[in-house]
Amino acid sequence: MAISAFTLVELTTLSLDKAFRTNAGVDELLDALETSPTISILPITVAIAREARTLRILRDPADQFIAATARVHGLRLITSDQRIIESNVVSTVE
Repeated sequence: MAISAFTLVELTTLSLDKAFRTNAGVDELLDALETSPTISILPITVAIAREARTLRILRDPADQFIAATARVHGLRLITSDQRIIESNVVSTVE
């Protein structure tokens, strides 16, 4: 499984929101992601930045970069975000 760098940005941003609660602290979650042998954290590359520019149908820049990462790497995106799913810009797993 691969995780976009922007997914990490969203996780840390959500952790600042009092409405967002998780059983594990965000630091523990990030540590687990970083040390998992089955998860790769994909960096933002020039190719991903270029691809994100083509995804203006997605208003949120983070969504643009997450979808672009999946597209550049030929991956299916696991998401419950209806805007991404309905945009059909990337293959998704709901």
